[in-house]
Amino acid sequence: MYADLVCKGGGVKGIALVGAISYFEDQGYSWKKLAGTSAGAIVASLLAVGYTSRELTDILFDLKLKTFIHEKSLNSIPILGPLSNLLIRKGIYSGDPVEKFLNEKFRAKNKTTFRDVYIDGESKLKIIAADVTNKKLVILPDDLIKYNINPLDFEIAKAVRMSISIPFFFRPVIINDSIQNNYIVDGGLLSNFPVWIFDIPGIPRWPTFGLNLFDDKVSCPKKRTRFTSYALDIVETSLNTSEDIYYKESDTIRIVNIPTLGIDSVNFDISQDEKLRLFDSGYNSAKSFLNNWCFDSYINRYRF
Repeated sequence: MYADLVCKGGGVKGIALVGAISYFEDQGYSWKKLAGTSAGAIVASLLAVGYTSRELTDILFDLKLKTFIHEKSLNSIPILGPLSNLLIRKGIYSGDPVEKFLNEKFRAKNKTTFRDVYIDGESKLKIIAADVTNKKLVILPDDLIKYNINPLDFEIAKAVRMSISIPFFFRPVIINDSIQNNYIVDGGLLSNFPVWIFDIPGIPRWPTFGLNLFDDKVSCPKKRTRFTSYALDIVETSLNTSEDIYYKESDTIRIVNIPTLGIDSVNFDISQDEKLRLFDSGYNSAKSFLNNWCFDSYINRYRF
């Protein structure tokens, strides 16, 4: 069975997405088109280049997420380092380790650019980012041409890095279009859950499923400085509420709602037990969803 898949952003809570995908694949689903924002972009991109949910599970449970923010620099100086990076580079961490990790995974599948995931003249993968310079949503690779960049030759890992660049936390990716520097950051600021992205006029041949991460408990963030806590709370509020109030009934019926168990989005010290709990939450949520899903009923009610 075919389906398109849209994955919501959510930082380290994205592990729950893999749990949901595992259940879908256990039931025989495979993916035609994939889209995602932030952590959802990581998961969607790995699926798009050919990884299965089982492979993703092994990767994420073996991965020490703290390596993404472990960089030798001024950060070793408790106050001066992060503050200096914020003022000068507009983010505490570079994002380089994330991009390097993804490039290694993509090379293992011999698919590193959007050219490698083009089918019938269109990319099967869509990554959502935000251009804060021009204050607009960016859909990658489609919108790259607006920056005088060939979409086909653009590296998928760079696009994902744009989408995961949480403001203040990771440095923005800069695109120079010969007129100005454009700062590209986490797409969740404008569209953290683009469940609409594959919609077409008329009757679709297969469904689009959305995997939604939601906080069912008050999170207990790890110890932060007052400033970083304040900054990240602002960003998380934006990411968590950017679209939640706008879903139509025809959208909600195709969305899998996954509780994230009060786990903090930027808890890069997440334990194996917390990873397992998130995975199980995704798996069980997908199971409950599919028990009540009927594509024909969806078509008859919302697409005729």
